[in-house]
Amino acid sequence: MKPVASSVSVTKDQRLNIRASAEVKRLVEEAARATHMTASAFVLQAALRSAQDVLADQTRFVLTPDQWSAFTAVLNRPAREIGALQRAASKPSPFSER
Repeated sequence: MKPVASSVSVTKDQRLNIRASAEVKRLVEEAARATHMTASAFVLQAALRSAQDVLADQTRFVLTPDQWSAFTAVLNRPAREIGALQRAASKPSPFSER
């Protein structure tokens, strides 16, 4: 995955606005101070990391060599015929023009 944020200066011309309770704001500010960051940088870094994790979970999976072999074997075997599916596919679509 291509890194989105780095130490290179990038023009930040977009805004993210969030609302939080006083307790959440206090906690974020405390954590930001502990990491020598502004609250904005801290929240942005955490949000970016979370967004990358979510998208990686949906677009990428890792297999061992044995798992990969088993996975590709299943993909490469001939499709099995399912009569009910063939019958359903041969009927005209209820969404097509008549």
